[in-house]
Amino acid sequence: MPLVECVPNFSEGRDPAVIAAIRDAIAGVTGAHVLDVSSDASHHRTVVTFVAPLEVVADAAFAGIREAAARIDLTKHVGEHPRLGATDVVPFIPLDGCTMDDCIALARSLGERVARELSIPVYLYERAARTPARENLADVRRGQFEGIRDSIATDPARAPDFGDARVHPTAGAIAIGARPFLVAYNIYLGPASNLPVAKEVAKAIRGSSGGLRYVKGMGLEVDGQAQVSMNLVDTEKTPLHRVFEMVRSEAAAHGVAPTWSELVGLVPERVLLEAGARHVQLRGYSANMLIESRVRDVAQGGEGLDAFVARVASPAPTPGGGSVAAHAGALGAALAQMVTGLTIGRKKYAAVNADMQEIATEAATLRRTLSRLVVDDASSYDAVRAAYQLPSETDEQVTARALAIEAALIGAAVVPLDTARAAAQVCVLAARVAEHGNRNAVSDAAVAALLAEAACKGAVWNVRINVNALAGEGADVSATSRAGTLLAEALEQVSHASEAARRAERHAESSLTAGS
Repeated sequence: MPLVECVPNFSEGRDPAVIAAIRDAIAGVTGAHVLDVSSDASHHRTVVTFVAPLEVVADAAFAGIREAAARIDLTKHVGEHPRLGATDVVPFIPLDGCTMDDCIALARSLGERVARELSIPVYLYERAARTPARENLADVRRGQFEGIRDSIATDPARAPDFGDARVHPTAGAIAIGARPFLVAYNIYLGPASNLPVAKEVAKAIRGSSGGLRYVKGMGLEVDGQAQVSMNLVDTEKTPLHRVFEMVRSEAAAHGVAPTWSELVGLVPERVLLEAGARHVQLRGYSANMLIESRVRDVAQGGEGLDAFVARVASPAPTPGGGSVAAHAGALGAALAQMVTGLTIGRKKYAAVNADMQEIATEAATLRRTLSRLVVDDASSYDAVRAAYQLPSETDEQVTARALAIEAALIGAAVVPLDTARAAAQVCVLAARVAEHGNRNAVSDAAVAALLAEAACKGAVWNVRINVNALAGEGADVSATSRAGTLLAEALEQVSHASEAARRAERHAESSLTAGS
């Protein structure tokens, strides 16, 4: 099951009732699991860490944003930490089974929903940013709530990515993004009188001032102590122990030593294990030394490809052709996404970099949709089977059974039609990457198109068989009309998919012929 981590930051760190309401709103979404809630009264901020399946993580984040908007008034908010909204930032972080492109797609879809339903303007940041100027969260948040409130309508650079050019009167604005795992790490340098030292140390270590590239930092006074507050945005390239050593070294130059440090929220176990291995000078350390790591590898759950294929091969009617078609479409989307990854960032293809990034995001969204349809198709068949098994001994039961069968058959036709639509869109993306993507991967683009075309055609067979049953003997006029509409659109999707697939093949053939 693909999982995503989400770490929304809320501008409330003092009222337990508000914090609990936000936490409960997130946890109330089925599938969402709150792992940690860290609140700080001085910062006046709460960081919630939760994980959820790809399909529901945005719903859980939205629930928290909506609750915060109802309970937090930013016009009355004062704290040490910069903020621009009641919900300040919402980052999505890929975990097992999903990619950064999936998280970019989540950020953009959530941003559109927040602006539309809550009237809160949204800025996309980090990997989800649409312009380089908004990749850095500090740049997005510059001026904080008050500054953005006063300039959003007049400064084009402040125009939000989603929503009107005006802040919500009490909830402000919000930054939504996608990023790698971030570690929030604070080091304390003694009493508040050392605050000037903390500020100098923060300036020395943060990347924007010429320090460690993947560190953001600032000096703050917290609970009567001087604190170097940091975000470590890439702990593989700048590990925790290197940050601590540099802070200690810079502080020592001012005659100050760290007193203690803390983590805000959760941290990958790798970060602390590597720091511990470094401290004891353990040579040749790797995760394979850990028994827990090896046990997790053996016990890791989830259905693999072999298990799925085995279920298809079994005598059970599900998963059947509709599920397999959706799975093929998801594979096609994954291949198209792979080609974009082999194209983005290469000098030779700089002119199409932005286009490839958009295709990657669209392909990730379609892959997620098609993966869901694998399950939905099997469920729709089960609904049809259940409808046919309803009793039909009385006139009322006969009528109820007929209506249930009609509704189930419509559902069983709509699901593969959704598959056909998504697969046709994958064909279009595959044709675009075949034309403009990395020449060395043009065969992969062609395979993506062919898989998606097969998925579309296969899905339409499932539309047809359910439409035939829907329009069968005894069907009323409305059912027959609906059947005709569904079939007409299904055939139209096949036409679109095939045209795009042929285009992808022509681009691939042209590329290979030119290179031979």
